[in-house]
Amino acid sequence: MRATRELLDEIYALIDKLQPFDSLEARHRRESLAWLRETDDVFRRVKPRTPSPHLVAYFLLHDDLDGSVLLVDHIKAGLWLPAGGHVEPGEHPAGTVRREVVEELGVPAVFLPQLGERPLFLTVTETVGTLEERHTDVSLWFVLASSRDQVLTPDPSEFRGIRWWTPQEVRAADPKTLDPHMGRLISKLTTL
Repeated sequence: MRATRELLDEIYALIDKLQPFDSLEARHRRESLAWLRETDDVFRRVKPRTPSPHLVAYFLLHDDLDGSVLLVDHIKAGLWLPAGGHVEPGEHPAGTVRREVVEELGVPAVFLPQLGERPLFLTVTETVGTLEERHTDVSLWFVLASSRDQVLTPDPSEFRGIRWWTPQEVRAADPKTLDPHMGRLISKLTTL
């Protein structure tokens, strides 16, 4: 199934309305909008990389009390990342978040009121892995309201563990252990 024009237009609008935090996000926004104008297929069809690029929806559980975010120790990536996953064919990225948060953490999605079902952040990233596995992810980063005391049931097939990180801990961490855009995302999140 190909993406419907209406869904592609909705995805385009999500990205078009993003206010870039810095010059890199502005470049990623331009690249993503150009890609969306050129293609009618934005969904991963064959694991791990076909087509490349394809859409990913990340989500961060955010505790407003101390600004902390939940990151997962992702088995395949070998990094601390926000939870999330590939946008399924015909699925809206916010629907991906609703589906993935239940599958990966066992809780319903509660979108941050300031953003609603809109992403806060956008990245275009070359993935890690073997040459045959590498591809480009166009990732929309959503923020969900949560708290450190929320009971979570992490998926052990995907994660070695989960952990709440304060903004200070993210900034102090070895960048090689985190998603390469985490520091920028935290900086943008603290401006809300």
